[in-house]
Amino acid sequence: MFASKRATVRGHLCHGCYVLGNSYIGAGTFIDTNVVVGYPSRGKLIKAGFEGQQVIEVLDSLSNGSKIGDNCIIRCGTVIYEDVNMGNCVETGHNVLIRSGSQIGDGCIIGTGTQLDGSVKIGNNVRMESMVYLPHLTEIGDNVFLGPGVKVTNDLYPPSKRLLGVRIEDGASIGCGAILLAGITIGREAVVAAGAVVTKDVPPGVVVKGIPARLYMTKDEFLKKKSDYEARGSRHSI
Repeated sequence: MFASKRATVRGHLCHGCYVLGNSYIGAGTFIDTNVVVGYPSRGKLIKAGFEGQQVIEVLDSLSNGSKIGDNCIIRCGTVIYEDVNMGNCVETGHNVLIRSGSQIGDGCIIGTGTQLDGSVKIGNNVRMESMVYLPHLTEIGDNVFLGPGVKVTNDLYPPSKRLLGVRIEDGASIGCGAILLAGITIGREAVVAAGAVVTKDVPPGVVVKGIPARLYMTKDEFLKKKSDYEARGSRHSI
């Protein structure tokens, strides 16, 4: 375990974790083994001199640190870069990557293998299942659901010098394996079906599916189908 002399730790650190720079770990937060908080940005590593020095000491000196709120659970293998601001009651699965500049609200769940690959803004009570990919400039509102393997993009003509972030508004639900192309907006309470490829804006309160994604039904029709389905019951009900 390594905790920087500049860090403030009010939570619980496991053996084998690293808390670098001016990081803050909130009360009741659990940092698992093989977790790194405050990993320095790529630009700093390129310029760093490691010759004749302890690597961990160099990394610590380079790091601005990150803020992890109260009552979070950061599981084994998660790497959180510097300049990340994480709210309270956030959970990560294993092997999550969160890059510099990301902001994460309260009560979020970030599934195993998920990547926030750049400056990403996440609202409150967002649930991301395993293997979600969110690139630089992605913005997600409150109470959003992202199913396993959802992929968001930010470049219409890769690789290009112009990046366009995707915006997912409050209450939207994105099904398993959906792909969202750069620059689009998913409206409030909209639903994107599993496997859809979304190439243009989705209005609030509708359901889209297919490749490319097209209007399928309204959100009210979707909720009626969901209610009827749940009413039939199952031995696997939760």
